[in-house]
Amino acid sequence: MGGSDQWGNILSGTDLVRRIEDTEAFALTSPLLTTSSGAKMGKTASGAVWLNEEQLSAYDYWQYWRNTEDADVERFLKLFTVLSLDEIARLAALEGSEVNEAKKVLATEATALIHGREKAEAAAETARKAFEEGASAAGLPTVEIPGQDLEAGIGVLSAFVTAGLCASNGDVRRNIKGGAVRINDKSEQNDKRQLTADDMTADGIIKLSLGKKKHVLLKPV
Repeated sequence: MGGSDQWGNILSGTDLVRRIEDTEAFALTSPLLTTSSGAKMGKTASGAVWLNEEQLSAYDYWQYWRNTEDADVERFLKLFTVLSLDEIARLAALEGSEVNEAKKVLATEATALIHGREKAEAAAETARKAFEEGASAAGLPTVEIPGQDLEAGIGVLSAFVTAGLCASNGDVRRNIKGGAVRINDKSEQNDKRQLTADDMTADGIIKLSLGKKKHVLLKPV
């Protein structure tokens, strides 16, 4: 914790315990964790990083760690995994594109501690299929939409906001102009595009992608 207000609250709390319980109280604190760029840990552009799978899927939790900055990989391996120091040293020595392998290990090990080994490895495999094979990857986060809405046509702007990939229609437009929006792995340049049943894959879904790392499946029900 940090800042005078926090310390004041801690001191007030321990003093209250002494007054009411007539016993000595202690407080355990830790420094605020930040990345090498100064950003607070546990935050993303879209919100908080939750441990509860109902609020953040195991896949998205895995992706959070996979997106670790290069300079933070070794420190986070030490803080958030139970790997041996020898193994961490080996991973930390990787350079260039190989550092991505260390990030994958970090993501899998950190996710395994919270969600279990099976879900962690499933998330890693989903990511591998989605990014390396370009597959639709059924394990990706899925958002269900009414089938009749798709029959009537869903605007690409609304689809990306509904999927949680963008915060607003304007955000979608900016990403379309920047070339970051893809539908079923194909770049989309038309912000007036309507998604219909014709866009469904053989798996009965529509894959929405923002950049290379954010993917959501739309599934009509």
